[in-house]
Amino acid sequence: MRSKVKFRLIFILFAIISVTLGVHWTPETLTTEVDKLSLGIITAVYFALLPLAYWYCIIKVGEQKLWKLLVIFSLSSLIARLSFPADIAHYFEFIAWLRYPIIGVLIIIEMYLIVSIVRGLLKVRNVNGDPRVGVLELYGDDEKKLSVGFILASEATNWYYAIPWFSRHHPAAISSINLWSAKPWHLCLMLSSCLFACISSYLILISWSLLAAIIVSSILSLSLVMLVANHRLAKHYSLYFLRSKLVVNNAIWGFMAIELDNIDSVTASLKPKHIAEGELMLGRGEYTNISIHFKKPQWYFGGLGQLTEKIDTLHLSVKNPEKLRQALQVQNEEQAA
Repeated sequence: MRSKVKFRLIFILFAIISVTLGVHWTPETLTTEVDKLSLGIITAVYFALLPLAYWYCIIKVGEQKLWKLLVIFSLSSLIARLSFPADIAHYFEFIAWLRYPIIGVLIIIEMYLIVSIVRGLLKVRNVNGDPRVGVLELYGDDEKKLSVGFILASEATNWYYAIPWFSRHHPAAISSINLWSAKPWHLCLMLSSCLFACISSYLILISWSLLAAIIVSSILSLSLVMLVANHRLAKHYSLYFLRSKLVVNNAIWGFMAIELDNIDSVTASLKPKHIAEGELMLGRGEYTNISIHFKKPQWYFGGLGQLTEKIDTLHLSVKNPEKLRQALQVQNEEQAA
């Protein structure tokens, strides 16, 4: 497991444990010194340890932006508002007033989604290949523009892969990466979870705001399109050539578009899943069966294009490694001719 992924998981686990134990041990009143000490420790965890852990695990190790610390402070404030004793919780009352601008932002997001869906449907009618490749070709190595570009292209990408008619002109796949997302049971599980999240969010938020409940549940329901796209992308289009590039899709979540000229060598052999810094492994199983080495580091766009890192070597577990190796060899020979 790569260090960035490892530290993300460490932070998520630490945050879940901290919040769960903090809410459970928060005293209802501050009648004794023990209650005050307990609340002081819990406050330190929420507003010191959690932000510090986020800064180290996500921002420093994961090379993310510093402003994202605001997310953790906002989350800690919300938890304090809902769980702290009444005589302390009122200091976090500003969180309650935030619901009005939050609803306003949700309405704007809802309108944006409607517009982006219409634009996405119009754009993907005659697209040949993943819309994200066009974003990468347009903005090159400009990380900020790429991040925004992938967000804007996400809706078009989802509809393009979710509806077979839109992707009917898609380049043929060379082989397939062994991914759980390609399995029918995985799709059923994800769709069921999404429907459960929609219903749960509506029931939880309706007592707070009917409008917010409708908006949040409808936004979550749009994930159904993405989940179908995720399945079809993993099953049919995880590896293919497009405009002198090898496109590698880790389902909908991860993406690479590698210039064929930047491929140094390709080795079809079994390799245990133990990686060094600058290496990436994709595919299920105990071993990978093909390795692609680059002349210079290549971008890997994880987290729907928002988590980027440079990769020197790509290890894959594919269904037909020899076919992929031969296809890359033929493409390189054609490029050299």
